Amino acid sequence: MEPVLVEEIRRLRGGSQAHVMRATDGNCYAVKFQKNPQGTRVLFNEYLAARIAEDIGLPVIHPKIIAISPQVAQCNPDLYFDFPHGRCNVPAGCHFGSRYIDTAVSRVYDWLPAAMLREEFVRNIAAFAGMLAFDKWTCNADSRQAIFVRTGHEKKYSAVFIDHGYCFNSTYWRFANSRLGGAYLQNEAYDSVVGWESFEPWITRIEEFSEQALIRYSSEIPPEWYDEDLALVHDLIARLYKRRRIVRELIDDFRTSDRQPFKNWEPAADNQCRGARETRVTIDESRLQVQFCGGAVCSGSST
Repeated sequence: MEPVLVEEIRRLRGGSQAHVMRATDGNCYAVKFQKNPQGTRVLFNEYLAARIAEDIGLPVIHPKIIAISPQVAQCNPDLYFDFPHGRCNVPAGCHFGSRYIDTAVSRVYDWLPAAMLREEFVRNIAAFAGMLAFDKWTCNADSRQAIFVRTGHEKKYSAVFIDHGYCFNSTYWRFANSRLGGAYLQNEAYDSVVGWESFEPWITRIEEFSEQALIRYSSEIPPEWYDEDLALVHDLIARLYKRRRIVRELIDDFRTSDRQPFKNWEPAADNQCRGARETRVTIDESRLQVQFCGGAVCSGSST
C-alpha cells in the first residue's frame, strides 16, 4: 500500500514549488504536485527517469506515487502554488514523492568545491560519467543536479542524483539535442573519465535497455500525469528506445565542445570508436533527423 501524505513540513526552493511532507509510513518525502508551475508532466518525467536510472545502476532516490486526501489538501493553508495571477491550492490526488534524506543523521550538501570532486572525497564519483550518458539519452534539458550525502562516521560522501523533471526535454517531450545539455556544471566531476571504458557499465546497459521495461515503468504512472493521452506516451517510449543508438555520438559531441569536459581523456580512446564515428549515421525518430559525421552533429531538427 502506497503511503498517504498527512503533514506539511516546509516548502522547498525550485520552480515546481515542491514541499517536504510526512506520510503515513512515518517517512518524509520531497513532493512535487500535480498542476505545479512547471506542469504536471514533470511528475511523469521524474518517475520514469528515476525508474530507468535505478535499473541501469545509477544512484538515485527510489520514486513514489503518493496521495493527498481532499481533507489534507483543503485544510492546510501552506499547500499552495504562487502564480503570477495569484495563489492556487494544491489539489488532492496522486503526486510524485522521493524519500527526503534526514539531515538530523546525515550531512547533505547540494554542492562541493571542485577540489573535493575526487574519489578521495566522493566514493562514487565515477557515476557522474554514467549519469551523463543517461542524461544524453533522455535529453535532459537542465543541468544535472546532485546532492552529496555523508552519514554517521563515514569519511566519504556519496553522490545521489536528483531532479529529473526536465528529462525528455521537460514538458515538451520533443528530443532537441543540446551539445552541453544534461551535464554537471563542474568539469572536475568528470576528471576520472579517461575513455569509453569510464562510461561502463552504464552505457552498455543503456544500449541494451529493453523496450518492454520502458513500457512497464510508464504503465505504473497515473494517467492524469499525462492527461490520459496514452498514444503520446507510447510515442515518447518508442522514440526514447531508438535513441539508445546515438548516446555515444551525443557524448562525443559534448567531449569535443569548447567546454572540453574530459581533460584526462586518453588519445588512444579515440581509436576504439573511430570506425563508428567515421561512419555517417542517420536515425529517423518520428521526423527527428539526427546526422553525425566524425562524431560531431552535422545537422538536425527537433520534433
